[in-house]
Amino acid sequence: MVSLSQIQASNALIPSTFPTRLVALFVGGTSGIGEITLKKFAQYSNQPRAYFVGRSQDAAERIVAECKAVNPGGEFIFVKADVSLIRVVDEVCKEIKAKENVLNLLFLSQGVMKTSEHVHLLAALNYYSRLRFITNLLPLLQNAPALRRIVTVGGGGKEGPLDITDFPALRVPLPQLRNHLTTLITLGIEAVAKTASTVSFIHDYPGTVNTGLYRDMDAPPFDTSLSVPIEECGERHLYLASSARFPSREGESTAVRLGDGVQVAVGTTGEIGTGVYSVGEMCETASSEVVEEHGAVSRYGCPAF
Repeated sequence: MVSLSQIQASNALIPSTFPTRLVALFVGGTSGIGEITLKKFAQYSNQPRAYFVGRSQDAAERIVAECKAVNPGGEFIFVKADVSLIRVVDEVCKEIKAKENVLNLLFLSQGVMKTSEHVHLLAALNYYSRLRFITNLLPLLQNAPALRRIVTVGGGGKEGPLDITDFPALRVPLPQLRNHLTTLITLGIEAVAKTASTVSFIHDYPGTVNTGLYRDMDAPPFDTSLSVPIEECGERHLYLASSARFPSREGESTAVRLGDGVQVAVGTTGEIGTGVYSVGEMCETASSEVVEEHGAVSRYGCPAF
């Protein structure tokens, strides 16, 4: 694990590590984890240009004002879209590619927390939408001279059995759904990473965070004292996006140097520094049991995206 104090010390080095005008895209950026990580990015970065995608214009206007307050020289650009539709994902990517030649950070946190009747939407947002953003925008990330990183927020470290007869999760029982979708995402980014050795890919589990997803779901209330505070969640996700703990497989771009007692992370293959990482809520990498289980299903590959 990496302590909060170590993470804060690392994030404090972001202004002196990276150049001005980093370009980032936050998908799912108008609430919850996406919103807080965007704000932390605004707080620590040097005059960044950050696009963020969501559905609420009112939330977007508030977020832009809050980001400008902590970073007046930064640009914060809202893209209103429903990214559960793949054609809309393509439209958003086309818009970004028309404006930018490089992308330093792609942060994906779009998702819903619903019952099994909404599995189609859950799979669309958690797998197909995310992989579409990654594959569409990968050339811009590969062009970046400094930071080249993708963070997808989901169930990193929770990989488990995969129903190879039902990739879209139309029939997967709800208790097995998280393991199934988590494995799909990790397999998907591993497939993409084979052609992008200079980009770092991170699939993480944020822990229990009291965001709109939990407030909207039909489930018993949980003890919020046991959840990850939203501010800490933002700090941890910015760390995932910037630390040298998670290098690409080769040709690593600029990243915040490792602090005392922190080592390069183990990748999904069980080896150090392989460019694809499954990460838990304390920024720890997946257990050997999960790596072994994941390796057993990886031969099946992943569905088209």
